[in-house]
Amino acid sequence: MAVEWMDLFLLCAAAFCAGFVDAIVGGGGLIQLPAALVILPHFPVASVIGSLKIPSFSGTVFAAWQYVKKVSIDWWLLTIVCVLAFLASYSGSLLLTQVSNGFMKPVILVVLTIVAVYTYTKKDFGQSESHDLSFNRQLAMGVIISLLIGFYDGFIGPGAGSFFILAFIALLHFDFLHASAHAKMVNLATNLGSVTLFLIKGKIIWLIALPMAAANALGGFTGAKLAIARGNRFIRIFFLVIIVGILIRFCWDVFVKK
Repeated sequence: MAVEWMDLFLLCAAAFCAGFVDAIVGGGGLIQLPAALVILPHFPVASVIGSLKIPSFSGTVFAAWQYVKKVSIDWWLLTIVCVLAFLASYSGSLLLTQVSNGFMKPVILVVLTIVAVYTYTKKDFGQSESHDLSFNRQLAMGVIISLLIGFYDGFIGPGAGSFFILAFIALLHFDFLHASAHAKMVNLATNLGSVTLFLIKGKIIWLIALPMAAANALGGFTGAKLAIARGNRFIRIFFLVIIVGILIRFCWDVFVKK
């Protein structure tokens, strides 16, 4: 199917915004996926979703690169978490090709509501980093995070980056900046897992994926630099805005959309 130039421009604009948001607090899929489904109604949904994994991956690469240059990373922990997240995401995408993910949305809606209320009321949430956990404890929490959220990212997707940040803060006691940095690296692994599955299945439309990848990468580069420059307080506020946005999206899917 042919793609109009104006449609491609709008897709690239959505990809830039998604990359920018995703680099700071995750949740870029909230922008990119609905836009693509509206602009490309005649394309198979599986092909649209598969194609969007390419710009998501490229944007995450550039954002992760910015964080790695400026923020200290626990490479031992991160390597193990990324490998498991890759496998979990691949499994989630594989399951997505076989079953509906609609039954998960009410559960996610409840979780997101709790996250938004907790983050808003607890003003010091994610504002400082604690080193009170042993490596073994961090590793155990990291395994749980990578398997659960990695599978979710491959299976459903929107908001996974925000969930990674939340988990790194709540369970590993990172601050927002370090949580964002580690989340980008793990998100890179989950995106790669999904990309691998959709490549094997032949679901990627390269005419759409490549221009959007360039736009998403530019957005990711810009967003990461802004997050690093502005610090924890800015990221916390941005995180709240995106969580509320994801909440509204899931409310629409659960209560309005048929």
